[in-house]
Amino acid sequence: MKPPNVSSVTEFQLLGFQNLLEWHTLLFAIFLLIYFLTVTGNVVIIAVVSQDQRLHSPMYVFLKHLSFLEICYTSTIVPLLLANLFSHGQAISFPACMAQLYFFVFFGATECFLLAMMAYDQYLAICSPLHYSFLMSPEICTKLVAISWLTGVGTGFLPSLMISKLDFCGPNQINHFFCDLPPLMQLSCSSVYITRMVIFILSIAVLCICFFLTLVSYVFIISTILRIPSASGRMKTFSTCGSHLAVVTIYYGTMISMYVHPNDHLSPEINKIISVFYTVVTPLLNPVIYSLRNQEFKEAVRKVMRKKCGIYGVRVKGSFFVR
Repeated sequence: MKPPNVSSVTEFQLLGFQNLLEWHTLLFAIFLLIYFLTVTGNVVIIAVVSQDQRLHSPMYVFLKHLSFLEICYTSTIVPLLLANLFSHGQAISFPACMAQLYFFVFFGATECFLLAMMAYDQYLAICSPLHYSFLMSPEICTKLVAISWLTGVGTGFLPSLMISKLDFCGPNQINHFFCDLPPLMQLSCSSVYITRMVIFILSIAVLCICFFLTLVSYVFIISTILRIPSASGRMKTFSTCGSHLAVVTIYYGTMISMYVHPNDHLSPEINKIISVFYTVVTPLLNPVIYSLRNQEFKEAVRKVMRKKCGIYGVRVKGSFFVR
């Protein structure tokens, strides 16, 4: 029941980092640089994997989808964040806020499923190399990727629908830099108990289960690595997997702290900092860690660069001409 004589909210005001007004220019430059590097790096990964036939294995198919996903995921949040920092506050309509919320949950859930699939792929490659081609055939890889995307689509629908059905009577100021679940429920003037419980259960089902499956895969991977007779081979493999696990843990850890164990006792500013990790930082770190620590991928990058240089430029008599 809406309170009498109170009009419904038609738009929200994103407060962003209002307590850091003197730092807005620096924050704008930092987030713009991270966003540029994220989009550029992921586009390069997609282009290299698409052009090099040697990188058409399941591992790189997963990586290509992860890179595309990270571009979409960070583009849902960062452009509005940059506009907020530039204008010292950003208004967003109710439909646009619900759309941002849906795509945020959709891409976030899809990433959880995809990271779990990638951990399973690494488990098969390291722990069952003789059966890998059978257990992770191109057809199975395609199905796993499709399942990740389709499950993400369904996961994003329920929370955004339930939030959109809540009553918002004012105030309309969201103390965050994007339309997130906790601050929106705090603004609602209707009961959010059922909505909060559904989101809590859904968060456990997606975040905790995917994180558990990822950890189980890495436990088996690490146990297999420890049995490698060569010390150098053991250290090299462990270093790569350790980097993957570190970034995955940062992503899941910050997400779980926000949605499975809400930090109601923490200040909104601390929650914003936590949110920066999974909305801005990990979209840059994930593909970088998965690609730049891979010698095969770096060789493919050099090959593509040499090919492009050979096609588009040649020095003839002191001038550059396009062939």
